[in-house]
Amino acid sequence: MTVTPYAIGFLCALPLAATVSAAPPTSLIERYAAAARAETPRFPGFSAARGETLHRTEHAGGKPDTPACTSCHGKDAQGPGKTRTGKAIEPMAASASPGRYQDPAKVEKWFKRNCNEVLGRECTPREKGDWLAYMAGQ
Repeated sequence: MTVTPYAIGFLCALPLAATVSAAPPTSLIERYAAAARAETPRFPGFSAARGETLHRTEHAGGKPDTPACTSCHGKDAQGPGKTRTGKAIEPMAASASPGRYQDPAKVEKWFKRNCNEVLGRECTPREKGDWLAYMAGQ
C-alpha cells in the first residue's frame, strides 16, 4: 500500500476535523426538540425547509428595518452579512462558520435578540430547531 503526501495530510487533519464541528451540539438540538414536543405532542421533527422559509420570509411583527433574517444576514447563508450600522457579520451557514453554534448560551442570546427584532417575539423551540437544521445543511 502506497501512502501519498495527500493521504498523510488528510489523515493528520482528521483529529482536528473531529474537534471543530460545524453542526450545532446534539444537546442543544435535543433541548429544542424536547421543548417542541412539550408544545406539540405530535412534533414531527425539525425541518430545514421550514427553517429556510423562516429565514427568508418577510415578517410584519418586528422592526420595520429588519423584516427578515436576510435583512442583516443576506440571502446567501454562506456569505457574510452586515448590520444596519454597517458592522460585518460572519456567515450563518455552519459549513462557513464551524464554531458558530457551539455555545448554547450564545445561540440562545442571539435567537432572543434577532427573533424579537424580526418577528416581534421570541422564536418557538420548533422555529429555533428548524432554523438550525437549515443552517446545519448550508
